Amino acid sequence: MKPKLMIPALSLLSVAFALPAPLPHTRRVFTVKQVVPGMVYLDGGTAHGLGEGMKLRLERLAPGDAKMAAHRIADIVVVSVATQSALAEIVNLEPGEEAQSGDRAELSGSDAAEFDRLETARRRQRYAQVITFTSGDPLEEEVREYVPMPEPTEVGRLRGRIGFEVNSLQDRGELRRNSHQEGIAARVDWTRINGTFWNMTGYWRGRWNTRQGGSQQPTMVDLINRTYTFGMFYNNPRSKYVFGFGRVLIPWVSSLSTIDGGYAARRLTRNLTTGIFAGSTPDPTHWNYDPNRQMVGLFASYEKGSFEKVRWTSTVGAAVTRIRWRPERQFLFLENSIFASSKLSVLHSMEVDQKNARFMNGQSGAMLSRSFLTFRVQPSAKFSFDFNQNYFRGLPTFDSSLIGTGLLDKYLFQGLSGGFRAQPWERLVLSASWGRSLRDSDASASLNQMYSAGWTRLPWIGARVDGRYTRFNSSFGRGSYESISLMREIRENLRMELQAGQQEFGGSLTRQSRSRFVNGQLDWNIGLHYFVTGGWLAYRGAIQNYDQVFFTVGYRF
Repeated sequence: MKPKLMIPALSLLSVAFALPAPLPHTRRVFTVKQVVPGMVYLDGGTAHGLGEGMKLRLERLAPGDAKMAAHRIADIVVVSVATQSALAEIVNLEPGEEAQSGDRAELSGSDAAEFDRLETARRRQRYAQVITFTSGDPLEEEVREYVPMPEPTEVGRLRGRIGFEVNSLQDRGELRRNSHQEGIAARVDWTRINGTFWNMTGYWRGRWNTRQGGSQQPTMVDLINRTYTFGMFYNNPRSKYVFGFGRVLIPWVSSLSTIDGGYAARRLTRNLTTGIFAGSTPDPTHWNYDPNRQMVGLFASYEKGSFEKVRWTSTVGAAVTRIRWRPERQFLFLENSIFASSKLSVLHSMEVDQKNARFMNGQSGAMLSRSFLTFRVQPSAKFSFDFNQNYFRGLPTFDSSLIGTGLLDKYLFQGLSGGFRAQPWERLVLSASWGRSLRDSDASASLNQMYSAGWTRLPWIGARVDGRYTRFNSSFGRGSYESISLMREIRENLRMELQAGQQEFGGSLTRQSRSRFVNGQLDWNIGLHYFVTGGWLAYRGAIQNYDQVFFTVGYRF
């Protein structure tokens, strides 16, 4: 190279090396690539600006429609993030809705503001080419002056709310055991605590005082509150270890019950993870619910593939359970799932028990105690159909008072069933399921039926309405329920919900009974930091008959 050309070339080379590395390719909108119970996988990760604890709004938009036509499905909170993907927990799910592959998730609140800040920083790094300068390096000085270099936004971020709760229960039955309770309700999302990779997230509700009532059966509101999770989690992308404790769902074994305890796992390879878990089982919507059960187990999980094409996950493990520390079960569990983009998903879970000679008339060996298979095809965003097979040995022990809420729908159909979900018009969502039930004691088979319809925005009142009807005949009992729910966001900071229903349930373990309930709730955010929540529940049944009023006032942060 000629000497007179060497100096300009070296100058351009030095300018190129002086430029800082570009910021991550931040995105505001992501797509749901995979749905698992209570969770969704997104098609973006740290390379796109996502971090643990970030909140997004999950919504559905028909192809070709304007963004204003999108309707809300739920909120999601990122709980685990990799370079190109992220796992998010579904919260505040709209009644009658469920997440689907292809749904869009958009950053909301302060996370959206952070996105705008990063985009502004990115634009500041676009400079005109500098050919020569006489002294100093103005390009490098300008970059140093204007490019912000803060800590990652998820470090030490604390969000949530805490409130003082007053709960009054008036028993309408024969015993007339009225009670008055005080307690605390809290929801927390605390990411990267003090710069570490520990996170705290979830919902907790506790009571410190009960007067004039003595012990009572849990109410429907109390049981629903037990379905939440709250825990501390450790997930360092550079570490082989993963931990979680509190009221948690084991990420690799979603078919097992939520536990009050914890888990510890180690990544042996990129695809293989092993771990252990232990705790009690507090979730009243689980098929073999018992609040006095203790469980300990171990597992190994393997995953392969990509969200864009085909993805396969498989988990195998073993566990033992105790009831009040007395031996109950020894069982193996297996979960497999296959996802082909957003068009096809197959999930299967099963549990195989070692027979207990004390309870099986001296028999030994293995027996299948639980099996669930679902095969789902989604040819378009507005239509999907599924095929299911559900089996469990013996009688399930979930709390039957929750049947009318729809939380137990997955257990009402035994044997083979199938159904569809369709959106024939922009605001109308229809779904139905049918299954055939035939037990040894039945003279003929019966048809289990489930129907639901939802309208996203009613004329005049602007509320969302969902209606359900179900009739079932299973090994644990027979019955039906009808329910309707209304939800309206009166203003951005004021939300109202109303649910009413009736259920009839009878079986070998309970007498035929009819119960009705009406449940209303109002949530009002006052300014930036305060909120008030109030609600009322009227429950009329043969076993439980009561009115419940609850009121919470608190602080948001």
